[in-house]
Amino acid sequence: MRETMEISPVFIVLVLCSTATLVTCSTTGFRMELTHVDAKGSYTAAERVQRAMSSTRQRMVSLAATDVSAPVHWNTSQYIAEYLIGTPPQRAEALIDTGSDLIWTQCSTCLQGSCVEQGLPFYNASMSDSFHPVPCNDTLCVANQEHTCAKDGSCTFGAFYGAGDARGSIGTEVFAFENGTATLTFGCVKSLLISPGSLDGSSGLIGLGRGPLSLVSQTGATKFSYCHTPYLRSNATAGASSHLFVGDSASLSGGSPVMSMSFLEGPKDYPFYYVPLVGITVGQTRLSIPPSVFALKQNGEGGVFVDSGSPTTALVHGAYGPLREELTRQLNGSLVPPPARSGMDLCVAVAQEKTVPSMVFHFSGGADMVLPPENYWAPLDDSTSCMVMDHSSGLSIIGNFQLQNKHLLYDLAKDELSFQTADCSSL
Repeated sequence: MRETMEISPVFIVLVLCSTATLVTCSTTGFRMELTHVDAKGSYTAAERVQRAMSSTRQRMVSLAATDVSAPVHWNTSQYIAEYLIGTPPQRAEALIDTGSDLIWTQCSTCLQGSCVEQGLPFYNASMSDSFHPVPCNDTLCVANQEHTCAKDGSCTFGAFYGAGDARGSIGTEVFAFENGTATLTFGCVKSLLISPGSLDGSSGLIGLGRGPLSLVSQTGATKFSYCHTPYLRSNATAGASSHLFVGDSASLSGGSPVMSMSFLEGPKDYPFYYVPLVGITVGQTRLSIPPSVFALKQNGEGGVFVDSGSPTTALVHGAYGPLREELTRQLNGSLVPPPARSGMDLCVAVAQEKTVPSMVFHFSGGADMVLPPENYWAPLDDSTSCMVMDHSSGLSIIGNFQLQNKHLLYDLAKDELSFQTADCSSL
């Protein structure tokens, strides 16, 4: 049983911390190994693809249903990390999310039936010598958009989303990695009412967004990078790990060309990393998509952001429509009906996968991200292979499936995103 496993930071290797006064370690950065959420279940390739598409659709509904000033991050990411929290240490797991900033975990103070099932015991603050409640007037308490003061003067929070809501207290605690520790402010959740399956058995979330409560901000790091191993590769369940690097250890390697772009300035208090997507090419055909389709409007609507909390990419109708039309034209002789109740749109016979063209995302400044067929097309069963992208309304997101074997570097000092094609399992 998982509860009897020895407490050990199996998936985390610390390699940075020099920029953070609250982090103790002897090297210049940390490296966190990530595993697929679905690696812990006996899912077929078809089930993985359908779970990914379903999770992205739930996430888009949540984003559309909520005020954009309180973005939603309650859905499956394909990658999780393990860490230790407290003194003595307790094991926890978290989804990694560039679309939010708060670090949180479900706690043992959860009222009966008010939290969701997870694979590890809930974190118990009363058993930790290093837990401290955060005062209501603390800067990082006020940083929560929905915060209140408890009777004892400590900070409590409520977060309300289209997919549900979370409530709890704000505290500080020691988070342990293999070669060091960091004292971080986090949310100790006592009530989590969200869409079923949103956490997929993990304990909580580690936010990497732009806000003051994210892991990146709290450690003082100016850059981070990650590289996701292929989602459907057979060794994804046999030890091949993805990686997250935070701090000086975050860098791109030699070999494949590096492309860079400046982030777009988003609305104040938004955690998102908006990117300047300006066009899409399918095969040799540049799609007729007006630039306004991807534009981030002054009122905060629209735009495109990279979201490690979304399994797949979802494009607004003004982009998805031309994409579907062009793929239909190029694959006309190969298209087959999607399997019943699959929720998929365009499919070909597995034997015809070679007819699927590559795709290119064009960003301003000349940065082109080439997506080989396997980064947006996948076998759904033994006979059918389908497009793993979806349509949305309001805004577009670039999700993990499309970023397989892409090493992404977020340089916050330069306000720049760089990327290169890489063998993520070798990093």
